[in-house]
Amino acid sequence: MTSKLYVGNLSYSTSDADLHEQFSRHGDVRTATVMTDRDSGRSKGFGFVEMDSESAAQAAISALNGKSVDGRALTVNVARPREERPSGFGGGRSFGGYSSRT
Repeated sequence: MTSKLYVGNLSYSTSDADLHEQFSRHGDVRTATVMTDRDSGRSKGFGFVEMDSESAAQAAISALNGKSVDGRALTVNVARPREERPSGFGGGRSFGGYSSRT
């Protein structure tokens, strides 16, 4: 069973390959992805790593959480499922003088 990890506080110069290399020292890595802004292509400073096993994921968390990489202390933990967000223009915001609430 695979285990997905959240990796935060990445240097903006970190690439997918860098992330893969860092985590592969602690077990088999299926995927390593640095999240980027869709408009600029610039790193958002966080990413996700999918490890082949829970034991490899725990080893990576133990070794890398808080470790300084490129001058930044990494945050590494088990990724939580993405929360559902309401679609549309909800949330009580005002658009063009009109309220989205009735």
